[in-house]
Amino acid sequence: MPAQGKHRRSQSTSLRRGLVAVTAGGAVLALPVIGATSAFAAPAAAPQSAVAPASVAAQVNSAVQAVPAQHSVAAGETLSKIAREYSVSGGWEKLYEGNRKIIGENPDLIHPGIKLTLGTKGEATSGGKADKSAKASPSAARGAEADRADRSERIDAAPVAKAAPAAEKAVTYTNDLDGWIKESLAVMAEQGIPGTYEGIHRNIMRESSGNPAAINNWDSNAVKGTPSKGLLQVIDPTFQAYHVPGTSTDSYDPVANITAACNYAADRYGSIDNVFGAY
Repeated sequence: MPAQGKHRRSQSTSLRRGLVAVTAGGAVLALPVIGATSAFAAPAAAPQSAVAPASVAAQVNSAVQAVPAQHSVAAGETLSKIAREYSVSGGWEKLYEGNRKIIGENPDLIHPGIKLTLGTKGEATSGGKADKSAKASPSAARGAEADRADRSERIDAAPVAKAAPAAEKAVTYTNDLDGWIKESLAVMAEQGIPGTYEGIHRNIMRESSGNPAAINNWDSNAVKGTPSKGLLQVIDPTFQAYHVPGTSTDSYDPVANITAACNYAADRYGSIDNVFGAY
């Protein structure tokens, strides 16, 4: 019995709520409880119809994003320029990564007429040719513009940093035996001539004791009219045959004398380091 009493109070409460709702809406008081309940529940369905357009728009936008966007390269265009134009997420690096097979190993060389895949239209044209939502919302457009500007700065900055390394400080050499040997080694490295500081220094001390003006006027070469000269005692025919471009043509010049002698020793002995006596 207590359960039935509870049931009757619940019905009565539902009836009063239904009557009040109907009265507030100006309906006839004699309407049945079922009618009142339907009238009361009707407003709850309204938000569903309001949500529908947004859901449809989301589906349309999703369908648009699923379509890949392409760009046909024109003469004079670069990956950086194309990435900025379409606001490609990840910049020119991402664009290159997605088209590496058609571009090749050099991202700086793209041929006119090739078609580049830009990802999806939703990604590639967020602020460019087909983003209508950005036009409809000024604040969104300003945000997209600021984001593109920020990406553009990063894209532009990277190639400049790679293309313009800091200038190397000019190397100066002392005007003495140590400086002459070091400068000769630098020239030899550029020309691919082998030799070490120790090997050059050892042979100089044996041949001339470090005197760049030394000359031998008594040996067989001198008798033939071609005396040995300079730090490494090179005769003129040998100096001329093994002279290294970029150095002085004066056989007494320390750097020219050393590099020519080392060039000759490399040709005949493999390296000046392999010379331990008259050569």
